[in-house]
Amino acid sequence: MDVELRQLRCLVAIVDEGSFTDAAIALGVSQAAVSRTLASLERALGVRLLLRTSREVTPTGTGLRVVAHARRVLGEVDGLLREAASGHRRLRIGYAWSAVGRHTLAFQRRWAQTAPETELQLIRVNSATAGLAEGVCDLAVVRRPLDDRRFDSAIVGLERRLCALAADDPLARRRSVRLADLSGRTLLVDRRTGTTTAELWPSGSRPVTEESHDIDDWLIMISTGRRVGITAESTAHQYPRPGVVYRPVRDAEPIAVRLAWWRDDPHPAAPSVIELLTALYRPG
Repeated sequence: MDVELRQLRCLVAIVDEGSFTDAAIALGVSQAAVSRTLASLERALGVRLLLRTSREVTPTGTGLRVVAHARRVLGEVDGLLREAASGHRRLRIGYAWSAVGRHTLAFQRRWAQTAPETELQLIRVNSATAGLAEGVCDLAVVRRPLDDRRFDSAIVGLERRLCALAADDPLARRRSVRLADLSGRTLLVDRRTGTTTAELWPSGSRPVTEESHDIDDWLIMISTGRRVGITAESTAHQYPRPGVVYRPVRDAEPIAVRLAWWRDDPHPAAPSVIELLTALYRPG
């Protein structure tokens, strides 16, 4: 079955304009061409789409459904064309949980000042590449190395590891905790995008782990007091939550914050983003 965009545009034009004659005018073709195009579409689909009388043209029941689908398809194609034509006037940066934490607002404001010609969009996508592999973004903020050779990345900063606890947890009264304090607890982890695994602990003293799939679920479970979590410092800035407190884990290695991009198709703004984020993360 071969269905072409010109056939779908023709069908929608006939329905919108109300006649073959007016559709021909709107499309800039002859009335005979409109009739042939519609007939070829009906043959391709094997169904009757329009009922035509001397007074009006009306869609069949199937025609109504096909027109609705055709509008969606044409809308997607028009969006694709706009995207391609826009070049690099828009910069989409994906992130899984917490963008760049306390630097997020400063990053947005400084970008607007230094590169007003390029619209910045931050997009939350809870996937291993924060939307990069899915084509949702041009660059991605990730907090663990990407093993996929299609991508390249650069470290722009470091963040402390924090322990997330219920506010009434006994450990919440401390100013900081150690990994050993958590070895007997149940640790909530996100295996797709998270930075924490049981390998942070020595063999023989590792906590039990349980999987979570979203930041909101993670916070809700921790607030009950039955689970704890370890996360990047940025999570505490992005997601303050009543009933949950964050405490530094003083004997855990910091987390590297990386900016990632497609190796064979880097966005031209990538060097500028790296420079700006590195400056924001730089101590002092």
